[in-house]
Amino acid sequence: MEDYNKSRGEAWREELRKSHTPKERNTIERVVMPQLDAKYRITCNEEVNQGITLEQARREASRCLDCLNAQCVTGCPVGINIPEFIKNVERGEIGEAGRVIKRTSSLPAVCGRVCPQEKQCESKCIKHKLKQEPVAIGYLERFVADWQISHSKEETTSMPERNGIKVAVVGSGPAGLSFAGEMAKQGFDVSVFEALHEIGGVLKYGIPEFRLPNTIVDHEIEGLRKLGVRFEKNVLVGKTITIDELKAEGYKGIFVGSGAGFPRFMNIPGENLNGVMSSNEYLTRINLMNAGRGGDTPVLKGDTIAVIGGGNTAMDSTRTALRMGAKRVILVYRRSEKEMPARREEVHHAKEEGVEFMTLHNPVEYLGDEKGRVVAMKVQRMELGEPDASGRRSPVAVEGAIEEIAVDLVIVAVGVQPNQLVPRSIEGLEISKRNTIVVDESSMRSNIGDIYAGGDIVRGGATVILAMGDGRRAAINMAKQLTQ
Repeated sequence: MEDYNKSRGEAWREELRKSHTPKERNTIERVVMPQLDAKYRITCNEEVNQGITLEQARREASRCLDCLNAQCVTGCPVGINIPEFIKNVERGEIGEAGRVIKRTSSLPAVCGRVCPQEKQCESKCIKHKLKQEPVAIGYLERFVADWQISHSKEETTSMPERNGIKVAVVGSGPAGLSFAGEMAKQGFDVSVFEALHEIGGVLKYGIPEFRLPNTIVDHEIEGLRKLGVRFEKNVLVGKTITIDELKAEGYKGIFVGSGAGFPRFMNIPGENLNGVMSSNEYLTRINLMNAGRGGDTPVLKGDTIAVIGGGNTAMDSTRTALRMGAKRVILVYRRSEKEMPARREEVHHAKEEGVEFMTLHNPVEYLGDEKGRVVAMKVQRMELGEPDASGRRSPVAVEGAIEEIAVDLVIVAVGVQPNQLVPRSIEGLEISKRNTIVVDESSMRSNIGDIYAGGDIVRGGATVILAMGDGRRAAINMAKQLTQ
């Protein structure tokens, strides 16, 4: 161990190991995230997870074994030097930990809250091989980011030296913001064009504040402004302004991160009834347009609400419905809970709050009244068959097992499709059969040399951190192209 420390050339690591031997590090239990009481939190929109303390963070950081070949880094789409930031936390040097994270991540306070670390960096933690809980990397990232926010007046942000090259970003979601931050740090003049009246994309319209407060998103955006990023709202690229017009204004590179804002439906009878809506519409009306809380945009309400789907968006919809006053919320999912793509934490929180889980069931028809309003749904009982292409066992209908359930509102959260406006407005751009932009995955460059793309417009639907990884990779490669 002594030789190992000396080979790394960092004496402070020896000091840390004197206070915690490897055996001691393996006996420290993983930190538990404090959270609001379930009965209280469904009455408000306050953030459920309350964050950990400095003492908890340093103790959790001390669980890290400081692997020579840290696999956790390979699980991070934006390549954060995880061991370095964690060891700074353990030493109590939180500001330095934040600087390590921000070398590669433009939205650490966001990622610390909504990224599925359990499927990414934490899934690679060596503690799994020791039959132990992985280091709580996500909790530590959130702690560091929140510490930086609370100490932001003490931090100074220097504007990078400009290189005079203009680049444009279409969309202000996680892919676009990540790209913008990376390009700004390298000295480019970056302009972000957002179609809506708020900056943030899915971070604002798709994720409820009880999971990701708008104040956190706004602070991250303000950090990009301090780097020199310029934002323009209410600009619909492809309509308000074209890609050719952007090029005529001197933009040498364009990144498309316009997302996947079109909902998918199941094409079953009754989907056109009043009271059957997409999760996109439901969450956007509430999160972005303040429906039901004094805003001018209305949203339908109900006493018994069914949410169809098993992903994070479905969980967000069920928990939002409870906060909007529903007396009963039923989650309908065609596979078992084990196959749900939603984060385990979100499933746990939904159950705590009273959401009923109706797994191995699938809606086959919605029934309406004489006014055309949904009043019931027919659901088919399912069983699991052989695995499909995703590796999950395929749901198979159980013959004759159909029941009818009274509902006032149905929210469909079974996936999204890319917004076709931007790609189809660019002449000659290669588009896939799924209406996604085709790119070289190593560079995120399209078949049109000065146009790059990333996030859902390429993937068709993915996580915040994967979109951010796309944005950062595109920025690194576009910067090389434009400065050679």
